[in-house]
Amino acid sequence: MAQTHSNVAYQVMWNRLISVVEEQAQALVRTAFSTSVREAGDLSAGVYDTEGRMLAQAVTGTPGHVNAMADAVAHFIRRIGRQNILEGDVYITNDPWEGTGHLHDITMVTPSFHRGKLVGFFACTAHIVDIGGRGFGADAASVYEEGLYLPIMKFADAGTVDETLVRIIRGNVREPDQLIGDIYALTTCNEIGHRRLVDMMEEFTLDDLTGIASFILDNSRRATLERINALPRQQASGEMTIDGFDTPITLKVTVSIEEDRILSDFAGTSGLDKKGINCPLVYTKAYACYALKCAIAPEIPNNAASLAPFQITAPENSIVHALHPAPVALRHIVGHFVPDTVYAALDQILPNMVPAEGAGCLCNFQVSLRPRTDAEAPAGARRAEVLTFNSGGSGARPQHDGLNATAFPSGVMTMPVEATEHAGPVVIWRKELRPDSGGAGRQRGGLGQYMEVSAREGHEFDMQAMFDRVDHPARGRQGGKPGAPTTIAQDDGTAMRGKGKQFVPHGRKVMMAFPGGAGYGDASERPKELVKRDLLRGYISAEVAAADYGLSAEDIKEIQEVIRTGGDV
Repeated sequence: MAQTHSNVAYQVMWNRLISVVEEQAQALVRTAFSTSVREAGDLSAGVYDTEGRMLAQAVTGTPGHVNAMADAVAHFIRRIGRQNILEGDVYITNDPWEGTGHLHDITMVTPSFHRGKLVGFFACTAHIVDIGGRGFGADAASVYEEGLYLPIMKFADAGTVDETLVRIIRGNVREPDQLIGDIYALTTCNEIGHRRLVDMMEEFTLDDLTGIASFILDNSRRATLERINALPRQQASGEMTIDGFDTPITLKVTVSIEEDRILSDFAGTSGLDKKGINCPLVYTKAYACYALKCAIAPEIPNNAASLAPFQITAPENSIVHALHPAPVALRHIVGHFVPDTVYAALDQILPNMVPAEGAGCLCNFQVSLRPRTDAEAPAGARRAEVLTFNSGGSGARPQHDGLNATAFPSGVMTMPVEATEHAGPVVIWRKELRPDSGGAGRQRGGLGQYMEVSAREGHEFDMQAMFDRVDHPARGRQGGKPGAPTTIAQDDGTAMRGKGKQFVPHGRKVMMAFPGGAGYGDASERPKELVKRDLLRGYISAEVAAADYGLSAEDIKEIQEVIRTGGDV
């Protein structure tokens, strides 16, 4: 018979569950084959009750994954059927609409049994480098072209792996060893979570998770509603324009703060795009909820109850509510701009709370390398797929500067050059902060970065560009200036597009400058010492220090002398 537990004991268990799923996530980081998981942390992990409600999520991971995955386990239960859920099972899918938004995310769910009884589920998601099809890019006209689709199904049935499924997967992807390795890493990380959960249940003499689940969900719901109900009952609309693929896209949202809920309605947003930048509602919801939760209740742990009061709606077949079979491979490009759109509205209701616009979407690119075809290739030349995650600058905050080359809202890490070059015959010639890219303001926007990339000798490559902010740089708030836009071209001056698959011949480099975050407040209000500090650090040039911040010629000369001599200010 299970013991009755105090609130203190339940709080200890809640903290333990968060630790359990964090260990689950770290196991995935340590064992994954893909650099996107191992180096960038593009993953999520969570534990659920028997109803499929998320009880805890790992700190390591991305909002797009974990907040979307919050809805996924219920789909698995429905598709598999409760009568078919067996001890030793492992389930798999990359369904964009019942998983996390595109085919390049594999979600694995494992039922957790204790003493022969189902007590919950563990789930995890990871971005994989290749899933076949056209490759990771926006060029497809429908989801059918974007790669291998895995419906919700059993990867392992009562402990026996479906080897036929494994052979099908291996036969349809460019990096079969890497992908199958990642699938087993996902499976193992769920198993780690299960073991730690059983340890906890034994320690606290739990027969099931009913009591702790009620404690977590009831307290999270109450705390979140307290925050919402303390806000003014107001409504405001915000919108922004981004590059899109061939034509600009308008994102629009009306945020309504009501009793016990906040409604975000994306009516007025652009319709579907012909290319693969469309965003399923599950991913839009993930980032809209994240934006609101960061602003209103950041310290309340993420779970089903703390997310429920944030309700998201959008017209069907708008670009933020794409229905099957819309192409969705680069859904993150649109999804990552959802928070800044929400903040454009929220800033009118809760001034001096949200940041200026930042780079928004990750500055990712994938290169498909192969032996050169314009001349005889060396004997060691080979094919490879290399995906890199990179970040522009984040927007300035009301009281703090924006973060340099730091992803927001995604939260993934920038990949080290060494890890990228180890993944295939690629050379990163330059990777450094981009001076003057952060928008001027009382608080300065975060800097973007420069990158230069080529193939190793004897190789050529196709580059899948996944950039935005080429024509629509980040906008400042309260008088702050915009961040610098994205630029991309080959080193011989050949122009390149911000999105799409583009050929780069042997011997050519791609030169990229990623966008900066926008400033917050009037630049004339920035303390002189901070301007001098930025000039000393190389974050801004003497020209910007004088033109945007009004720094005197004498002060500029002083800093330049310090730089020359290596002295102190």
